[in-house]
Amino acid sequence: MSEQMSEHTTEHTTHSEDAPIIIVGAGMAAYSLAREFRKLDQVTPLMLVSRDAAGAYAKPMLSNAFALGKAAPQLVSHSAEQMAVQLKASVLGGAAVTAIDTAARRIDTDAGSFGYRQLVLALGAEPIRVPLAGDGADEVLSVNHIDDYTALRARLATAGPGARVAILGAGLIGCEFADDLVAGGHPVTLIDPNPRPLAALAAPSLSAALTAAWAASPISLRLGTSAASVRRKGGKGGKGGVLVVALADGSEVEAELVLSAVGLRPSIALARAAGLSTRCGIVLDAFGQTSAAGVYALGDCAEYAHAEGGAVLPYVAPLLAAARAIAATLAGRPTALALKTEAVIVKTPSCRLALAPPPPGAAGEWHSVTDAERTVARFVDGAGKLRGFGLSAPSPALRQGLLAELFI
Repeated sequence: MSEQMSEHTTEHTTHSEDAPIIIVGAGMAAYSLAREFRKLDQVTPLMLVSRDAAGAYAKPMLSNAFALGKAAPQLVSHSAEQMAVQLKASVLGGAAVTAIDTAARRIDTDAGSFGYRQLVLALGAEPIRVPLAGDGADEVLSVNHIDDYTALRARLATAGPGARVAILGAGLIGCEFADDLVAGGHPVTLIDPNPRPLAALAAPSLSAALTAAWAASPISLRLGTSAASVRRKGGKGGKGGVLVVALADGSEVEAELVLSAVGLRPSIALARAAGLSTRCGIVLDAFGQTSAAGVYALGDCAEYAHAEGGAVLPYVAPLLAAARAIAATLAGRPTALALKTEAVIVKTPSCRLALAPPPPGAAGEWHSVTDAERTVARFVDGAGKLRGFGLSAPSPALRQGLLAELFI
């Protein structure tokens, strides 16, 4: 049964052996874990706590839903109430967690305090905010949540058909939004300090393939520079006026809307305040447990210390793998996380790409082969071992073959 408790402030003093497993969050990581746990255990009390409305939706859809004409409510597959029934769980929406006491096994929320037997943090990540000068800096949007997507669609509707969009960042999310917005009728300017799009993930040959695919579309690339300020020109952006983005190279870009997609930073403030070990993310052991006994984490907030180099892995495949393993551990079957590399499918229909970048700092070189069908790029180290790859027009068989070669 779902609990709507945003105005409820009762103190809950449950003994730990009778307390539920509590999952903090209601995004893809949280609900994936809850589903996996319920496959193994139908009895143990389960509670999800979220500061938002706790509806279930696929976050990756946010960057390719506009051209499909999907409004925010259409992206929500199940309400909090429906998820509560499906999971035989208590789903508490509209309740921000304010503190965690790992010794007492208790969380404090603005809707009351709750004891837990085990706790899982699925806190996600927050958009990195670029420091911008100018009276239009507060008009810059980021899309990291369904409410942000609602705001984006509202601004575009107000700006009208053909409204220009400037996107700060030509990484994965920036490129996906560019492709989506152009398909939806909006000219886009992509701004990035790197010399090519997808510079952190893709081989130069694949960046070139994407650039070539965009050549006939209204996507303008302003690379090798960054935004310094945003000022209003004739009213407010999105309200009939224009925003002027001043770039570090001295040039300017005019647009009705500016979208920041420069990256995400794991949400670790709550964990750090609770005394948990954090670096870039919440540091986990091989079983997904934090530095506190009985407290686990997964998803965009997590740093998998046992992964090569110790890594934050903000992708769906490691999230699902972690959900399966942690669910088994919570159900009494301790299971180590198996975080195998998986290719990231880039949602740019103009140029379909699958990317498995090499580990950060890996030594080696890209070697690319292009034929009539596709470009295949392989990152090979000095010993001739494949450490990463990318391909355009990916086929499942070719992708799986390259993935298998990574583990030889």
